[in-house]
Amino acid sequence: MPRFPRRRLLVPSAALWWGLQLSFLNPALAFLLVGLFDATPTEVGVVLALYNASGFVASLVVPVWADRRGEYVLPMVASGVLTAALAVVLALVTALPPAVVALVVLGGPAGVGSSLLFAHLRHAGAGAEQVVRTRAVFSAAWIAGPPLATVLLGRGVHWLLATVVVIAALNVLTTLQLRRGVAAGAPEAPAGPGVPWRGTALVAVAFVAVAAANSAAVSVMSLFVTQRLGLDVVWAGIVLGVSAGLEIPALLLLGRLTARFGDLPLVLSGCLAGTAYYLGVVFVAVGPVSLLALQALNAWFFAISAGVGLTMFQRIIPRPGLAVGVFGNVRKVGQVIAGPVIALGSATHLGYGGVFAVCAGLTTIALLVVLVSRRAVPELSARPA
Repeated sequence: MPRFPRRRLLVPSAALWWGLQLSFLNPALAFLLVGLFDATPTEVGVVLALYNASGFVASLVVPVWADRRGEYVLPMVASGVLTAALAVVLALVTALPPAVVALVVLGGPAGVGSSLLFAHLRHAGAGAEQVVRTRAVFSAAWIAGPPLATVLLGRGVHWLLATVVVIAALNVLTTLQLRRGVAAGAPEAPAGPGVPWRGTALVAVAFVAVAAANSAAVSVMSLFVTQRLGLDVVWAGIVLGVSAGLEIPALLLLGRLTARFGDLPLVLSGCLAGTAYYLGVVFVAVGPVSLLALQALNAWFFAISAGVGLTMFQRIIPRPGLAVGVFGNVRKVGQVIAGPVIALGSATHLGYGGVFAVCAGLTTIALLVVLVSRRAVPELSARPA
């Protein structure tokens, strides 16, 4: 298996900076809109919808452009520059309309850089194991990023924006080093056949269900803990923190298991773990101890959906940029569907526990769809060479 790049710390460093860049800016956007421009709740919702729509389009258009030219690093550099420009504009403008224009024009394309990192790895010949390991570093950045961003927000909004500019600059410098690694002779992945759209559509449906389940469960955890279990809201943070912490070793382990067993068995095990977790929350979780214990299943489920899911899409879609673009948008569609999932589940006699019951049904559907997709995409059943 080829080693890319030769300097072992370069790719993890790039994953760390890209993860920090997203984890600093994206979770704080609503706070920034209110703190800087006194946006109303309705305005915040509309602006974030426009911002996410821009990102949805950019995450397909930019990677496809990169595929056609076989060039992924320069768009990554552009994403870093656009992020710095966005932070500067938000710090300087004094009205909401120009901020909205900046978020749509600059922010949408700026968010593509992290996905292109994984496309670049694939294009340069990296195997599934390295991709999953890199995803583990990216996840670690998301554990550290939001708390650090909160500390900076406590000192003032402009402190956060200044830090984003610094991180974006470090991203640009690190990414340029990646380009030098390719120029030094990193192998390119061979061009594959056409995209098997029927099989890809089936896999996409499965991962939409998985993403919807995960997003809905995370969104209602605070309400479930306080209203269903009668615990202090701090336990929701502890539960989610334990799950995020377990996700890192799970991803590192999956890097090795992917190379040995392939994607399909691991994805199936993840769906089973997800179903068991959600049912466990509904019928077993009566206090913090059982809920914390169940997070091992949740961490395995999420690590497989985020890490092995990425490598599965890269395996069935032979264009590196398109693969990560489709995978990212599949997860975004799942996050949109999470709203109706919450509404449906919470309307049952189980209350917010019903949301987890619906999530169990979604992961079961995902498992069945992945099994069906094996016929449409025979490569999924093949063991890695």
